[in-house]
Amino acid sequence: MKFTLGKNQKLKSRKAIAQLFIEGMSAKSFPIKMIYLPVDKEENLETKVAFSVPKRNFKPAVDRNRIKRLLREAYRLHQYEFFEGNHKTYNIMFIYMSNKMPDYVEVESTLKKVFLKFKSSLPTSES
Repeated sequence: MKFTLGKNQKLKSRKAIAQLFIEGMSAKSFPIKMIYLPVDKEENLETKVAFSVPKRNFKPAVDRNRIKRLLREAYRLHQYEFFEGNHKTYNIMFIYMSNKMPDYVEVESTLKKVFLKFKSSLPTSES
């Protein structure tokens, strides 16, 4: 099992992101909000993710980039335990909503809470 987050796992399509915000469902554990949308296996072979930090909360780009780096690292290390036993693929967007700079431990624990809410919201036939 490789703990990587490659180019093929990043959500970059404007069309897919727009569809995610229109049709997607969300799970939230402050300060992280996860917006997700199941997609067909034929379209995507893997779950695709994107990370966002609003400019309204953090003006300097270095702060926004640091938070996105922390989110990506926490997701990268735990992605396999989050999706084990689930055979669907998703488009996912993580949004950091607080205005205070987090540390890695806080991001990791909150991301795990968000995924528990995500798993509990899935129908039992999918899990």
